[in-house]
Amino acid sequence: MSAVETQEVRAVAKWVHMSPRKARLVADHIRGRSVPEARTVLAFTQRAAAREVEKVLRSAVANAEANHGLIGDNLVVAAAYVDEGPVMKRWRARARGRVARIKKPTCHITVKLVPGVEAPSPAPTPPAALPAEEKTGPTSEPESAEAKPKAQTGAGAKSKTSTGEKRRAPRTRKEAPKESQTSSDS
Repeated sequence: MSAVETQEVRAVAKWVHMSPRKARLVADHIRGRSVPEARTVLAFTQRAAAREVEKVLRSAVANAEANHGLIGDNLVVAAAYVDEGPVMKRWRARARGRVARIKKPTCHITVKLVPGVEAPSPAPTPPAALPAEEKTGPTSEPESAEAKPKAQTGAGAKSKTSTGEKRRAPRTRKEAPKESQTSSDS
């Protein structure tokens, strides 16, 4: 098993002109996913950091295929993390002879891949599916329980509607004088 763990392939993009926080939001989406699934997620992610992370992912797959003889579609993203790089500091002229500091952050994006024999185990997927089924089961019971109070609230709403009818009468009266005013104006 140690031989499988040593076949970890990685790719690093350094000094990417992007905030590490923004890149981390995208890297969190692909961690633990298979390479084809990660590519799909990145393709449909609207953030600019997705392009940079996708470049690193492609590079890691190319490294695995060229250097280790692995098949790219059978790999899993074992780790995807973003470290802070140096911050370039610039100055911008402001009013009354003052200056404002402009920080241009950089980051280092790292993607590590492992063969998919261990990682795409069905264990993570069914627990995600099981809670959804469990939520569906218990949720349907509380929904029916909640539906009863809502029905009771609806009955209460009907009584409010009867009071609302009293409110509607003045509205009609307000509209009636407007009509009489328009008729008197004509």
